[in-house]
Amino acid sequence: MQKISKLFATVFYVGFVPVAPGTVASLLGVLLYLAVRNHPALYFSLTAILLAVGFWSSTVAEKNFSKKDPREIVIDEFSSVLLIYLFIPFSLKFLIIGFLLFRFFDIVKIPPIKKLEALPGGLGIMLDDIAAAVLANLILQVIRLF
Repeated sequence: MQKISKLFATVFYVGFVPVAPGTVASLLGVLLYLAVRNHPALYFSLTAILLAVGFWSSTVAEKNFSKKDPREIVIDEFSSVLLIYLFIPFSLKFLIIGFLLFRFFDIVKIPPIKKLEALPGGLGIMLDDIAAAVLANLILQVIRLF
């Protein structure tokens, strides 16, 4: 189980890239979004599955790495990207703005996102990125209205 959790938590070892592994995983998440965006049932089910796998694998993998929220765990960025574009019509503008907003909120961790990161195990690893993605989505929804 430890090897499987590490495989998923690092998104098939993407988490070990030497520079900006979270950004690389986020970009892969965007590619996944582009692949599934026209298939709503697949999009919704894959989002739910990846988030569930993220909670499980990040909890187990964090124990194996023996440190809080190690940078190698990138399933949180990868899976949360799908939430950015939920119910947002596709456009290159929304794709880029959503990605940039997500990375900004994930890196800066404005309150209350910072508090979520402090939660134990996979909860803290996953929930701060989920919150960053939801916040990016809400801003995209407002932009869309105007």
